[in-house]
Amino acid sequence: MVSLLPAGALAAPEPILIGGSSTVFPVMQAAIAAYQKGGANRHVRFELKETGTSAGFRQFCSGKLPVANASRPINAKELKACAAKGVTFLELPIGFDAITVVVNPVNTWASSITTRELARIWSARAAGSVKTWSQVNLDWPNRPIRLCGPGKDSGTYDYFNKAINGDEDNSRSDYFSSENDNELVACVAKNPDALGYFGFSYYQANAKRLKALSIVGSKGAVLPSLATVQKEAYVPLSRPLFIYVNDKALRQRPELQKFVNYTIKNGLTLVKQAGSVPISSSTYRLVESKLHQKVSGTAFGGDIPVGLTTSQALQRSLDSIKKPEFR
Repeated sequence: MVSLLPAGALAAPEPILIGGSSTVFPVMQAAIAAYQKGGANRHVRFELKETGTSAGFRQFCSGKLPVANASRPINAKELKACAAKGVTFLELPIGFDAITVVVNPVNTWASSITTRELARIWSARAAGSVKTWSQVNLDWPNRPIRLCGPGKDSGTYDYFNKAINGDEDNSRSDYFSSENDNELVACVAKNPDALGYFGFSYYQANAKRLKALSIVGSKGAVLPSLATVQKEAYVPLSRPLFIYVNDKALRQRPELQKFVNYTIKNGLTLVKQAGSVPISSSTYRLVESKLHQKVSGTAFGGDIPVGLTTSQALQRSLDSIKKPEFR
């Protein structure tokens, strides 16, 4: 948890609680730091936690958390939980991510990996049986493979397994897991036989300690980058990122409304600063409109939008605010 209160600031009656995705965490951390630089905002308190998307949604749908960071859309089970507690919300896409598959820099044998090879490593049936690099690819050495990946509370876990293994629950469990991406970075950086996956911003921040693999998908072998995500060439591991805001809290708490307005208004800069991939400026204006018009609910019906291009996923999220003549 990061508790952010400027030195010498007077305590606000209640901090703004933000939790959930570790992938979105750096964006919100940047937003809070920039927001508190403003003289009028220095007394606003925040409590920002990276607990994983699923854990964040559990708190959000119980009414305990006004803002949830998410690296996937809200799912059907979570929608039911929110409905049961009368929690309505705004779903605001803020950028894109490229789930990045990494190895240790001393790894000389792997520079790319196919989606089939990833499934061979990470599916549930691989547990206890796929233990060496040579079992994944015969051209790779007979060395033990050390796996590092997100835990079950992570949206990255859900999205990766849906994209690679066909189901968000289809994953082996015999690996080092954490909802803290910095721990996953360390896991790979310290072991020459390691392979892991996590959000692109954490790879970018640690590029000297890691080596990214190109993913061989429907567009050929493609490395994760701002350009390949925006050109929709990095498939199937590109995905939209969101913040979810409790509608009632947004209407009742002026300090929350000011902060969310600030974050969305400056979202393009904040997302890029945090190392994630910005939405195009023309499309991002629709995100601002979605907030200002208070368009509530999800555009994804409880599904994870694997198989959609980034623009298709974003279009679905923003379509509800477009005028009929532009649909």
